[in-house]
Amino acid sequence: MPLIFEHHIKFDSTNLSESVTALSALFTSLENTDKALSKAQLKQATNKGALWLTRGKHTQRLRRLKKVMQLGDELHFYYNEVVLANGVNEAILISDEANYSVWYKPFGMLSQGSKWSDHCTIARFVNQHFADERATFIVHRLDKAATGLILIAHSKKAAQALTSMFENRTTNDNSLEKYYQIVVHGDYSINKQPQVITTDVDDKSAQSTFNFLRYDAAKNQSLVAVKIDSGRKHQIRVHAASTGFPVVGDRLHGIAEKNDSTDLQLCAVDLRFTCPITQQEHHFQLPETLRPQL
Repeated sequence: MPLIFEHHIKFDSTNLSESVTALSALFTSLENTDKALSKAQLKQATNKGALWLTRGKHTQRLRRLKKVMQLGDELHFYYNEVVLANGVNEAILISDEANYSVWYKPFGMLSQGSKWSDHCTIARFVNQHFADERATFIVHRLDKAATGLILIAHSKKAAQALTSMFENRTTNDNSLEKYYQIVVHGDYSINKQPQVITTDVDDKSAQSTFNFLRYDAAKNQSLVAVKIDSGRKHQIRVHAASTGFPVVGDRLHGIAEKNDSTDLQLCAVDLRFTCPITQQEHHFQLPETLRPQL
């Protein structure tokens, strides 16, 4: 059985000395239990985001195990052997715009982490990529199973401006346009082109425009371009399935078998917007080699 547990330490006058660090406190607290870990294991788990510190009203991840503890501090250690063993392919930098950067997010990489870790997230990867370890803020999200272009802000001001741009766009607003490519089961060319789909997603209005690109008769699969005018969770997957042409690799809304290892064939390939910080027009495209292939 994999080792999975939570461990919490609150520092008061009975367990606090002048030199006690997060590492020494955690190691000593676990040492004589069935959850004892070596210092190397504790360091590795902490680097992957398993340790949190509450100081006053603030709780945040702690990566500096040499940090000296203070009266009233609380350590929260979330250890999940399975989660910590996970790995993903590296993200690829598409463009560095200083206030934010544009990346290719690979299959399996998360937008944000959990209490157990953040080592498989785009935010953590970007933070470690730059030599100055820039601050990273998630502006919008891509599903774990999806791939493609994603923006990462590097200041609170940029994050607020870009997040507002994504959240406040409307169907008739051309200041932000998001385009995807998907591979679906079947010959999509039989549908009217372009096909505007307005099926509600989770009882909320949603609109997508699908355009047929190519068909592979041997695989009985089609490559389809998609423009979305709203940002509902799983919108493209729901809309594709609603037309009878589910996305290849979609185990939630599609027809993929449970033992089918095919990655979800859904990729964000094109972003066009007016930067709310500089008011400049930007157009970012994913290289053809990173797009879905028939």
